[in-house]
Amino acid sequence: MTARQMKLGAFLWATGHHIAAWRHPQAHATAGVDIDHYVQLARTAEAAKFDLLFCEDAAGVREANVNIASQTSRSIGFEPISLLAALAVQTSRIGLVSTASTSYNEPYGLARTFLSLDHLSSGRAGWNLVTSASHIEAANFGSTGLRPHADRYERAREFAGVVTALWRGKLDGVSGPGHDSRSFSVRDPLDLPRSPQGAPVMVQAGASDEGRDLAARTADVVFTAAQTFEEAKAFYTDLKRRLATYGREPDDIKIMPGVGPIVAATETEARAKHEELQELIPDDVGVALLSSYLSISDLWRYPIDGPLPQLPASEGMQSRQALVIEQSRRDNLSIRQLARHFAGARGHWRVVGTPAQIADELEARFEGGAADGFNVMPSYFPGELDAFATLVVPELQRRGLFRKDYEGRMLRDHLGLKRPK
Repeated sequence: MTARQMKLGAFLWATGHHIAAWRHPQAHATAGVDIDHYVQLARTAEAAKFDLLFCEDAAGVREANVNIASQTSRSIGFEPISLLAALAVQTSRIGLVSTASTSYNEPYGLARTFLSLDHLSSGRAGWNLVTSASHIEAANFGSTGLRPHADRYERAREFAGVVTALWRGKLDGVSGPGHDSRSFSVRDPLDLPRSPQGAPVMVQAGASDEGRDLAARTADVVFTAAQTFEEAKAFYTDLKRRLATYGREPDDIKIMPGVGPIVAATETEARAKHEELQELIPDDVGVALLSSYLSISDLWRYPIDGPLPQLPASEGMQSRQALVIEQSRRDNLSIRQLARHFAGARGHWRVVGTPAQIADELEARFEGGAADGFNVMPSYFPGELDAFATLVVPELQRRGLFRKDYEGRMLRDHLGLKRPK
């Protein structure tokens, strides 16, 4: 029997995941619109045998009203499904996962787009389902405002059901039952054959109670944020437990928390790299990013070296808000300190050290029942992806924790997921 091995995603984001990556002397400041840059990253990740590339999307400029250079470097970029279609012909094995919102799309069009990507890539596509929690995005689609959290998830549940029915050829209003409700009406089947892997992989990133329930019902992979081992294990245990409600087994879903590694040959070098990035964070940019995730527009009116105030209930990203608030209270952080910490990986777990130290930390969560793998979020590109691929991956392979070659050609093969009926 083959020993259990961790799964790895390479989370692509323009110049990098650190808010100040665009200011790093080795970063590519115009990366967001340079296809050659993305091809290089994809080939690096595929050579290291990563399971998948992961692209986020937000249909709006998140860090509004801050330094224009930061906006240009971080927020200008390709629409991700188009980007992954281009990368599909430049790679042959690595999975291709893109975010798309159930709030600002329709099921038939989205199902057709992802199934097209799946065929273009010979069975390597995945959809990261999000409900969108930004007022900025809502304003770009003629909405009168952000829909309530519960309403977004009610729509998402039905949306996911229609998409999966289309992918599996179980929705045909001509020769059989179509779909007709207040939210969606779909008659025709898709004009494509079924996916080479049965259906594109379903990824979900919500961590609220509604988000966990949706993931237990529909997801193959879950991307989540957890600062501590205890938080990660509690989430992992709870989500795996929920699967039985929907007739699913624990291994039917892979939980891959985000991790922001900074790696170097020595711990001293790694910490120096981290501090160099931290010193590049402008206060206005850090606080603006924190404000956007907390869904509060006037955080600047509070003393920046004072504590985070009591915040009103929000219809935004509830799980991420709870994580940030908990960290501020637990570590007694000022707004400035919290913004600087959050800016490093947007609330995700950060690990700084040598290849062995980082492998130790990943192994502890993997073996300790807190993760099935990780979505790797390099601080800046291409440098930190290169470092992880050439330093950490070989250490994980040496320990038998990660593959030395792909076991199959499709994304479900890499992840060890069943082919849907």
